[in-house]
Amino acid sequence: MGSLGTEPPNAFNSGPHNQPIEGNLESATEIGKSGREKQIEDWLPISSQRNAKWWYSSFHNVTAMVGAGVLGLPYSMAALGWGPGLTILILSWIITLYTLWQMVEMHEMVPGKRFDRYHELGQHAFGEKLGLYIVVPQQLVVEVGVNIVYMVTGGASLRKFHNTVCPSCKNIKLTYFIMIFASAQFVLCHLPNLNSISGVSLVAAVMSICYSTIAWTAGAHKGVIENVQYSRNATTAAESVFNFFNALGSIAFAYAGHNVVLEIQATIPSTPEKPSKGPMWRGVVVAYIVVAVCYFPVAIIGYWMFGNQVKDNVLISLEKPAWLIAISNLFVVLHVIGSYQVKFSNYFNYIEIMFASLSVQ
Repeated sequence: MGSLGTEPPNAFNSGPHNQPIEGNLESATEIGKSGREKQIEDWLPISSQRNAKWWYSSFHNVTAMVGAGVLGLPYSMAALGWGPGLTILILSWIITLYTLWQMVEMHEMVPGKRFDRYHELGQHAFGEKLGLYIVVPQQLVVEVGVNIVYMVTGGASLRKFHNTVCPSCKNIKLTYFIMIFASAQFVLCHLPNLNSISGVSLVAAVMSICYSTIAWTAGAHKGVIENVQYSRNATTAAESVFNFFNALGSIAFAYAGHNVVLEIQATIPSTPEKPSKGPMWRGVVVAYIVVAVCYFPVAIIGYWMFGNQVKDNVLISLEKPAWLIAISNLFVVLHVIGSYQVKFSNYFNYIEIMFASLSVQ
């Protein structure tokens, strides 16, 4: 990195939003930059490779969005009831698809520029400094917070897999399973960019489809439980209100994934004749079809089978067969391993921006 120069680039303000260009949009990051800044841009994990296909964006979006939260949708339905529950579930799908379309369009809304990262779009909207102050803290809080949830979820699912496969084995603390999960992330974090984790992301996307399918097919096979009830469990008005908003939050969390959409689109090549929004939108549509196939059957059938007695994780309500529960939890572990990498790609990018800036001083 010593060949990059002696003065550090202004890393956050050196994005592709500074200068308009003519011609190939893939060279947008080259205009208005010194040689060392261009070298850094080509080295960063978000923008180092722009050769992704449309299906890359499809499984990246599935991995980023479909998470273990889908297993809690029947529980959210129990707090809301049939009418409000289905309405909110459908509206959330429509609204988040629309907002995702907006993000795809805004990636290249200024001719000759690509907003590869959220803070670049924020700087365009609010100014160089205010855009950073508004976007970066919120994006990092969301990404770090979600990945903490993934760490705990991965460890808990791994522990459940262990206890189901070997019920007579010595009890092991959850902390150790979280450490095992973290050790896998430590290895995968050395992969340099989003394209390099495409295989991991594809496996994670397939796993999410698998455990979602297991959840609703096993529930349908088990059938409606005896004396099922669909009334709300809340005994007071305050409890009913809190349960309602908690269910809203759970459904909103299940539709997470927008915080990395610009970064995913940044990996797709773009020219004036064939902008990246075409293949990106195709991938998003496929991803949202997968989301619908995963979410709606789990939410509807899970609530239909177990009513207000459904657990916050529908797999717990299934109870048996043990081998199926074990496989489902293993699928959850494999999925959140990939989700962790996709969600944290932008965080790694920020770290490497700061590292690159320091290394050229």
